[in-house]
Amino acid sequence: MFEDNMKKAIFFLFLSLSALAQTKSEKQAFTSGEWLRYKMSYSGFLRAGTAELSVEETEIDGKKVFHTTGKGWTTGMIKWFFKVEDDYQSYFDKDSVFPYLFKRKINEGGYKKHVHTTFNHDTNKALVQDFLKQKDTLIDFKAVQDMLSSFYFLRNLDVSSMKPGDEIKLDMFLDAKTYNFKLRYIGNEDLKIRKGRVKTMKFVPLVQAGRIFKEKESVTIWITADDNKIPIKLKANLAVGSLRAELEAYKGLAHSFKKIYN
Repeated sequence: MFEDNMKKAIFFLFLSLSALAQTKSEKQAFTSGEWLRYKMSYSGFLRAGTAELSVEETEIDGKKVFHTTGKGWTTGMIKWFFKVEDDYQSYFDKDSVFPYLFKRKINEGGYKKHVHTTFNHDTNKALVQDFLKQKDTLIDFKAVQDMLSSFYFLRNLDVSSMKPGDEIKLDMFLDAKTYNFKLRYIGNEDLKIRKGRVKTMKFVPLVQAGRIFKEKESVTIWITADDNKIPIKLKANLAVGSLRAELEAYKGLAHSFKKIYN
C-alpha cells in the first residue's frame, strides 16, 4: 500500500500541473531557468523523497524549444526498502507547448521503464521506443500533451473565470496510450508556509481508470494564485497516514513570489 501510494504521489506531483481555464493567458507563467524543488514526507514528519522540476531553452531539429526535466527519488530511511529513481524529460514548442519528444526512465522499487516518444504533428503519429522491450510502436494521436508538457501547458492558461466545481480536461499521452486527465477546482485558500502565507487555488486531479491510474484519487493540490501558477503543496490521503509534497526551494521564476506576512 505504501509503495503504491508513494509512486502515485511522485507521479501526481509531476502531473499536478497548475491552475486552469479555456483560454491562453497573456502572461507566460514560466521562463528558461526556472527550477523547483519539492520535499516529500510521510504523515507529515518522515522525509520520504525529493522531486525537482526545471526548464531551459534549447533547440531540437533546428527549432527553438523548451527542454524540461522532472526528477524524483527517495531519501533517508525510505530508500532502504523502497528505492525510487525517476527521470522525465520533455521537449516542447515554445509558443504552442505541443510536445516533440518525451523521455521516461524510471526505477520504482524494481519496476522499470525506459521509453522515448517522438510526436509528429504533421502526421499525428507518435513513435514509441521501448528500450527495455526493444520494441518500436507507431501510434495515432490527436491534440495530446505528454506528462511534463502538460504541467507547463496548463500553467499558461487563464484561470481568472474559474468557479468552484469547474473542471478542465486534457488528453495526456503516456506509454503508447491516451489518458483523459482533468482537474476539479475546489476553491481558494490562504496556505500557511514558513514565514507567512500564500494565496492558493485548490484542485483535485481526476484521471481515467486503468492500470496506472485509479479514479477519484484522494489527492489535493494547492497552486499559487499568482502569475507563476506553481504547485506549492500536494497531499495524498492513504489508508494509513498520508503523503505530502511541499515546495522547498525555487529560483528563476518569471514573476515575483508573493507572500502574506500578517
